[in-house]
Amino acid sequence: MRWTPLPTGPFTGIDWATPGATAGFDPYLVWAEADNFAGYGRNKPPKWLPLLLELAPGVSVARLKAASSAAWLHVPPVYTSHAAPTGLRYCTARVRPPFFRHIQAGGTLHDLVARFELGLPAGPHADDPTQPTGPTSPAQGPLLRGKVLGIIDGGLAFAHANFLRNGRTRIRHFWRQDRAGVGTVPAALGYGHELTGAEIDRVMQANVFGGLVDETAVYAHFQMGMELNKRINHGTHVLDIAAGPRTVLAQIAGAPPFPEAPPTWAMANDDASRCDILAVQLDWDTVLDTSGGSMNVHIMDGLMYMLSRCESSARLVVNLSWGTLSGPHDGSSVLEAAMDQLIGLKAGRLQIILPASNSYQARTHANATLSRGESLTLHWRGQPDDETQSFLELWIPQGARGVTVQVTPPGRAGLPPLAWGESGTWNTTDGKPLCALIYPTSVAIGANGTCTLLALTPTFSFGKHVATAPAGIWQVTLRNTGVGQVTVDAYIERDDQIIGVQTGARQSHFEDRWYDTSGNPGSFVDHPDNPSPIRRSGSFNNIATGGKTVSVGGVRITGSRWARYSPRKPDPDASRSERPGVVKMPTTQASSDENDVLLGLKGAGSRSGGIARLVGTSDAAPQVTRKVFNAL
Repeated sequence: MRWTPLPTGPFTGIDWATPGATAGFDPYLVWAEADNFAGYGRNKPPKWLPLLLELAPGVSVARLKAASSAAWLHVPPVYTSHAAPTGLRYCTARVRPPFFRHIQAGGTLHDLVARFELGLPAGPHADDPTQPTGPTSPAQGPLLRGKVLGIIDGGLAFAHANFLRNGRTRIRHFWRQDRAGVGTVPAALGYGHELTGAEIDRVMQANVFGGLVDETAVYAHFQMGMELNKRINHGTHVLDIAAGPRTVLAQIAGAPPFPEAPPTWAMANDDASRCDILAVQLDWDTVLDTSGGSMNVHIMDGLMYMLSRCESSARLVVNLSWGTLSGPHDGSSVLEAAMDQLIGLKAGRLQIILPASNSYQARTHANATLSRGESLTLHWRGQPDDETQSFLELWIPQGARGVTVQVTPPGRAGLPPLAWGESGTWNTTDGKPLCALIYPTSVAIGANGTCTLLALTPTFSFGKHVATAPAGIWQVTLRNTGVGQVTVDAYIERDDQIIGVQTGARQSHFEDRWYDTSGNPGSFVDHPDNPSPIRRSGSFNNIATGGKTVSVGGVRITGSRWARYSPRKPDPDASRSERPGVVKMPTTQASSDENDVLLGLKGAGSRSGGIARLVGTSDAAPQVTRKVFNAL
């Protein structure tokens, strides 16, 4: 059993085995090159690589573009348009291999680019700026004024009666980010398809039969049948809670008043039920890949699209009921820092609301403090029949250079421990990686300390040439060989399936004999003295820990207070040692269950008149979005 040195990247050209080569990079980029982009459905490098960039202090996007060549770097025009606030230091980009030469010491971009995260969709294409997905068009119609509600999600049924005003859609602009569908390509972004409210209305009016709109025919016209011809869609349900004709509590007979609930006169003053809406439907590959492989790029582009469709004085509240589980959890990821800066630069004219996550009982978080010479072994259960890759991130604080990591695959001998700055892959006999341990001295995906990434290939595949990792317990042993105590957090990345789609994803988890799996809210596992390293507290949406965004936990309308799947406050593990700045409690809360037995909330199905029930803090966030919007 041995580690194989990392290869030279087939896209970047970087020899990742060179000492220090991985420092400051996104470890997911290193892994993507180590397995030749197999996890992104390719087995070969893409033509263009989507990234989310953070620029150095004082550097503008315009200066970045001026120092680059359009042959190897493309930044969507929206980032240098009227929509971009002065001082914005974040942008998405599609890059070619020369970009990685120019960010090296002595290159034209070395002093301009601070860091970047990979944003590659797990599908057959990356966004290619040289090949638009259809005819392009500039902004259509006047910019929106006043109060505007935005949503970024998947499966948005824009012809639904709950989103109409006087028989016409309230969705003023709709942008779907993938290649499917019809419409014009927004010139400011360069990909996807855009529809205006007027275009939606014309097709709706052309499909009225017996006084009712044939919504199926409308979606067929716009080639959206794949995502909208099913009973329930996450985005439609969430938008109904945020901006539909009725609040959640108004639909539940005898619901008691909540501190978070609108007052009894709310319906008369409910601007959200009548407001203009901006809708961004995420790239379908982004929706399917629940690990968030391309989430950061598409969310950032979605936010900038919304700003491009509003006057600078407009007040925009965006609901973003999306997220994953890994990351630094201290607000220092590139996307979180970008959202915080956008909110700050807009000076009260932009607010972003996110759910706190549904992973409280998922056993995806572990926390431990190791004294000198002390070790801890985590037991990570890789699921059988998992057709997607799995990821475990070990977050180690600044200055803790003495932590070693040893990996023991199921039924195998242990691989040699790796120390700070060391990396390698464990390969099949024909050289294909089954896993990688990437341990850079610093990473781009967080600003404090470093992250050790353990990446696993699928445990099952129908493909003949796919290397599959063994299912079972992977032992990950951390040992502190340095001076002083070190607190480490381990986060397993999200790896589940979305509603109504079979992707073969199966969520891995930690196992430990001290962990109580009964799920009882008063169980010993939530007690600070419980010896289990598996901690419910700290399981949190990895893009909701910023300083200016609003995170929302889920509570019950009646019965016990907190939903069992939601982070809560006060923090039951508040006395436990933690890395500096880690966020474990939501900013606020709203209902996400009716009671202890009837979980979830009712909301719009995919067709007018249809009702569906969803469970999760994705239902809580849009209630706060509605409250914030109405209070503007």
